Amino acid sequence: MAYADQIFKGNIQNILDNGVFSEQARPKYKDGKTANSKYITGAFAVYDLENGQFPITSLRPIPIKSAIKELMWIYQDQTSDLSVLKEKYGVNYWDEWEVGTTGTIGQRYGATVKKYDIIGKLLAGLEKNPWNRRNIINLWQYEDFEATEGLLPCAFQTMFEVRRQADGQIYLDATLIQRSNDMLVAHHINAMQYVALQMMIAKHFSWKVGKFFYFINNLHIYDNQFEQANTLLSRTPSEKEARLVLNVPDGTNFFDIKPENFELVDYEPVKPQLRFDLAI
Repeated sequence: MAYADQIFKGNIQNILDNGVFSEQARPKYKDGKTANSKYITGAFAVYDLENGQFPITSLRPIPIKSAIKELMWIYQDQTSDLSVLKEKYGVNYWDEWEVGTTGTIGQRYGATVKKYDIIGKLLAGLEKNPWNRRNIINLWQYEDFEATEGLLPCAFQTMFEVRRQADGQIYLDATLIQRSNDMLVAHHINAMQYVALQMMIAKHFSWKVGKFFYFINNLHIYDNQFEQANTLLSRTPSEKEARLVLNVPDGTNFFDIKPENFELVDYEPVKPQLRFDLAI
């Protein structure tokens, strides 16, 4: 069993066996009912990307192409405008979180990245001194939350660390912190996205990717997903370790990397796909 599938199955079983139910839950299903969940606190995993451990489960197909397009929308286009996501990338699922009739998700995600020039400052800081310990993306900005309505960021903080090995190779490690994560729907989508971001930054500086550290404060399964959870536990995963490849030369500018430059290799997910009613 691939490393990511061990973690995926272990987390599902842990939530089902040891999780507690949410109280005063904010999310709703499309029919208006409260979306309660069963959750555990403080889930943590380490993926050694250099040695082939990539955070994607084979227990169901993960939509990697749309996930990477969403990443580009946030960190390259730096906007929360839904028309950009739909017209440029053909991705529509963020429509559920449109704020009123603004055509945006509010002052969130990409709009926050642009407002504070987060990517520009991150790349400049790494170029000036790769060994500094202040390479942080932080989307949790109270000023932005007060400016507009909108979903508060789930994956809200990323930290990057550069290290030189004894052989002289330079590696970029990354840590993703999430306040909340839907175990069955978003877990590996979010992890894979931020590994892709890590790879883009590493390529920009001609470094190698090292380790990916993943911390989730509230890891949950919604109360209408328990049947799907047990289905996933019953499936036999692929024995292959899938890996993500970024097919651009070292030194390619961060903003010149495109979604089609990514290739998922040796990914053989179990089918059929499962249906999930999203909590909004």
